[in-house]
Amino acid sequence: MTTPLSLPLLGDKFPAMEVKTTHGMKKLPGDYEGKWVVLFSHPADYTPVCTTEFVAFQKRFDEFRKINCELIGLSIDQIFSHIKWVDWIKDNLDVDIEFPVVADDRGHVAESLGMLHPGKGSNTVRAVFVIDPKGNLRLMLYYPQEVGRNMDEILRAVKALQVSDANGVAMPAGWPNNELIGDRVIVPPAQDHATAKKRSAEYDGFDWWFCHKSLG
Repeated sequence: MTTPLSLPLLGDKFPAMEVKTTHGMKKLPGDYEGKWVVLFSHPADYTPVCTTEFVAFQKRFDEFRKINCELIGLSIDQIFSHIKWVDWIKDNLDVDIEFPVVADDRGHVAESLGMLHPGKGSNTVRAVFVIDPKGNLRLMLYYPQEVGRNMDEILRAVKALQVSDANGVAMPAGWPNNELIGDRVIVPPAQDHATAKKRSAEYDGFDWWFCHKSLG
């Protein structure tokens, strides 16, 4: 009888691990203390959807850096495969991949983070983990192999988490382009009757439990 994996939950400390990457050995999340991190897995090197994803992440590399966020790729390919694939992308697509890629050739990292799908052989799914500057896991996304990710959404999600943390607010759907309140943010609902009665006078909103404000 196999023991079920205990996958990390949102808010948990990201499990400490040392990994081999195209930029040398790295300690996660220790080497990135004080920074946000987007760790993302791809099914395999030299595959078309994964290639489009790597190019898309690299095109936004500077935007992630501007918000103190580092990118790290991962698959169960060997380090030699990663190096040659990154070189291929540079030589054939004129895109220089600047972020490290983890070579999880034994699958230990992928298995511990739930990146392996039993129905898809040994390839990793398209997982995304957002880690905050304190090493806490803040967001997880899983995509099937057949569907490439939207990197603008991942960038938006990191920005939203940062704004939420800094201001103690919640972020509406599609922020900063929400259909109801635009780029405004949601004030956390009142937790007692007296505060609820004052909310409509203190903030704009649709009711005491749905108030919003501008950060500008």
